[in-house]
Amino acid sequence: MKFSRREFIESAAMTSAVLATSPAALAQTGKAAPAGSTGKTMIVTKYTGIQSIDGAYELMRRAGDTLDAAIFVLKGQENDPNDNSVGLGGLPNEDGEVELDASVMHGPTRRAGAVGAVRRIKNVSLLAKTVMEHTGHVLVVADGASKIAKVHGFTEENLLTERSRKIWQLWKETMSDQDWWGPGIADPNWKPPTNLTGVPVAEQRTKRLQEVAAEIGIEPEWRDYAVAQVVNPPTGTIPCITLNEKGEMSAAVSTSGLAWKIQGRLGDSPLIGAGIYLDPEVGGAGVTGNGEENIKIAGSHTVVEAMRRGLDPKEAAMEALKRLVSSYKNDMTRLRYINLVFHVLRRDGAYAGVALWGLTSTGKQLQIAVNDGSKRLENVTAMFEGKGLSWPPVPVLPKS
Repeated sequence: MKFSRREFIESAAMTSAVLATSPAALAQTGKAAPAGSTGKTMIVTKYTGIQSIDGAYELMRRAGDTLDAAIFVLKGQENDPNDNSVGLGGLPNEDGEVELDASVMHGPTRRAGAVGAVRRIKNVSLLAKTVMEHTGHVLVVADGASKIAKVHGFTEENLLTERSRKIWQLWKETMSDQDWWGPGIADPNWKPPTNLTGVPVAEQRTKRLQEVAAEIGIEPEWRDYAVAQVVNPPTGTIPCITLNEKGEMSAAVSTSGLAWKIQGRLGDSPLIGAGIYLDPEVGGAGVTGNGEENIKIAGSHTVVEAMRRGLDPKEAAMEALKRLVSSYKNDMTRLRYINLVFHVLRRDGAYAGVALWGLTSTGKQLQIAVNDGSKRLENVTAMFEGKGLSWPPVPVLPKS
């Protein structure tokens, strides 16, 4: 992945002096890593970030700032109309409006910025950085974030691509009365749906969705994909944690949030401590999956604090997942509808990808992307074997 000379010069100019690690912090982590330099350059991100990870790694290798490198990865997905979980082409809310969230944390200066429910601005990760650099706030949402974007020259554009619009239309015409309204799985009165996994029901539902997809003009090669997006609404997010050889770190996350969400819904991504968290003397974490559940355990912060106590990245993420499981009293009937995937990078270069369930609701192996000089995908470590189920469940057939 190439990056422009202008992007490189701007990022290199903003490179900050390294913060030396204090003896007290080293004692807390239980690590004997040297103060200052780690000698490692690393990136840990969602598997979709693999297409931009080489360019981000090269940016840091040439003295580019760690946050610019993380945003470089995120922009690759924000600009990709075929990634319908982030930026351009993101799947919209229930009203057909694409609403984006993002947050950033810059380790060298210990600053943070975040935006939420942003419309018509593609690169919300850059907008979150703008909030960090040009306001006295951390989190600005909706029209307030749009005003900041206008002042700083961001271009407004329609983010709903024709393909994403048709997927939304497919959802709207078949299942839109069954999604985010009503009690969630944490409600004491929630009951598991019936006939959810019955093969005849699933086959009939899929057949009906295929028929509607054809009627509204979705291309044959995209119909299976469109049906999957409707039946299993994406919780698309891309977090990225970066580390350079000086020991400087940053973290960033961008998302279009839950498909078909209620207007104005904010997930975990714009909330510092939930979607991402970074302590440059310890490490960072970022999360994908069910945002509401991650908010309640302050997932990324929980992981970083566990690493501060001396746990390795995998153990720290497992501890956060244990909190989630405990909050549901080990009720697997409910937990099967939840998944969180932690992307963790410690300051000494240790890392992990950890999930509640190792497979997606469609049975695909969950992975993270890593670059430490060698770009690769690695399978996550899972707390539970098998796959979870999509939420919200759809136990009845759509009307024909």
